[in-house]
Amino acid sequence: MKRILFIALIASIALNSCNSDNAFKVTTDQVGPLTKKTQVDELKTLFSKDSVVDQNSGLSEELNVNAIEIYEKGGEQLLSLMPIKEGTPKTIKTIQIFDARYTTEEGINLNSTFKDITDAYEVSRVETLISSIVIFVDEINAYFTIDRDELPGELKFNMDAKVSTAEIPSDAKIKYFMIGW
Repeated sequence: MKRILFIALIASIALNSCNSDNAFKVTTDQVGPLTKKTQVDELKTLFSKDSVVDQNSGLSEELNVNAIEIYEKGGEQLLSLMPIKEGTPKTIKTIQIFDARYTTEEGINLNSTFKDITDAYEVSRVETLISSIVIFVDEINAYFTIDRDELPGELKFNMDAKVSTAEIPSDAKIKYFMIGW
């Protein structure tokens, strides 16, 4: 009997440690406990130890502001979620990651650099915006924003210049990390 209890205890510890590893795991179709199929009405259950702030009511709904924000009980923001507007049940369309604990299987998180991204994944494309550039990694359905201030010389100030991967410094820091399904 003691042996069975001991085995059950070990199995329970192993399962809990696996689940805590998954709490901040980012894959092609997962961000922590969220998946492509997660429904908006499941969020309060999935983040029961955190605060879920749903701005989908009243004036915000009329103005099409529909972010759902997830905060730790201590007040730090973890995620910002944009649900799909049409259809039922409502699922998540994009996720902005605010916490560096959310990490891909290759070790990429908010503290990573452009070199870290290119060492881990193939960059699908680069979009040049007025104040930033967006690095797309289709392999994991992710995109990373790098502030234009991270770019060298003329690229920093020339808003019309198209930026290629070769022109992005390897030590350029990630400003935003987003997953789009």
